Amino acid sequence: MTVTTSYQNTPTRTVDIDGLTFSYRRLGPDSGTPVIFLNHLGAVLDNWDPRVVDGIATTHRVITFDNRGVGASQGTAPRSVAAMARDAIAFIHALGHDQVDLLGFSLGGFVAQVIAEEQPRLVRKMILAGTGPAGGEGIDKVTRITLLDSLTATLTFKDPKEHLFFTRTANGKAAGRQFVNRLKERTGNRDKPISVKAFRNQLKAIHTWGLQRPSDLTAIHHPVLVANGTHDRMVPSSNSTDLARRLPNAQLTLYPDAGHGGIFQYHEEFVAEALTFLES
Repeated sequence: MTVTTSYQNTPTRTVDIDGLTFSYRRLGPDSGTPVIFLNHLGAVLDNWDPRVVDGIATTHRVITFDNRGVGASQGTAPRSVAAMARDAIAFIHALGHDQVDLLGFSLGGFVAQVIAEEQPRLVRKMILAGTGPAGGEGIDKVTRITLLDSLTATLTFKDPKEHLFFTRTANGKAAGRQFVNRLKERTGNRDKPISVKAFRNQLKAIHTWGLQRPSDLTAIHHPVLVANGTHDRMVPSSNSTDLARRLPNAQLTLYPDAGHGGIFQYHEEFVAEALTFLES
C-alpha cells in the first residue's frame, strides 16, 4: 500500500488519554512499524517539514503528535524531559502500538533517549537529529540563544527558525527561506500555536537536561542514526558526535554548511538515508 495523502492535507485526529485529548496526524502505509515523530522546542504539528514527513511516509506509517499541553493537545506541558517521555509513551500505547521507531528532533531527541531507556522493548530503531545527551555541551544555553535569535528575527522581519536552524551563509539563508515557505503549504485545518506557558516549560526542561549528569547511553542497544548539520548553534554539533560515540550501535551523518535544521536543509539526502536505515 502506498501513501494516499500528503502531510499538507492529512486530517488532524484526536485520542483520549486519561481524560485529556491529544492531537495527532498519521499518513503512510497501514502495515509495518510506525515512525513516531517527536518535535522540537516551541513546535506544533505544522512545524514538521512536509518533505521529510512525506518522504518517510512513502514506505512507513508516520505519526506526528502534539504532546501534553502543546498546540491543540490538552493539559499542562511538563517541565521535565522525563515527564514528556512518559506522556509520549502513553500516547503510543493509546494508539495500540507495542513497538515503534522514533524520529526525535532537538528536544524530541532528548525525549527519544528517555523512552529507549525506560521502555526498551517499545523501540525498534531511533533517528536522533539536531540533539544531544543529557549534560551535553552548550545545551544549557539554548534559552539565551533562542531569545536573542528571536529578537534578531523580529527586528529583520524573519521567522526565528531562519536564524536558529540555518547557517548565515548564502546556502544556509536560501535553505532557511525555502524551509519556512514549506511550513506554510498547509492552508486549512492548521494547528494551534504553542502557548507562552508551554514554551517556557519546554525551555525549563531543556535547561535542566543541559545541566543533568550524562546518562549511561551504553544501555541503549537499539540501532540509531544520528544526524545534524556541521554548524549547529542551538545544540552544538559536537553533541551529535558524542552521541554516536557513546551509543553502542550508532551511525553518524553531518551535513556540510548546515545548522540545527540540517535534516530539513538536506531533506532529500536525509530521507534517503533514513529510509535505508529503517529498512536495513
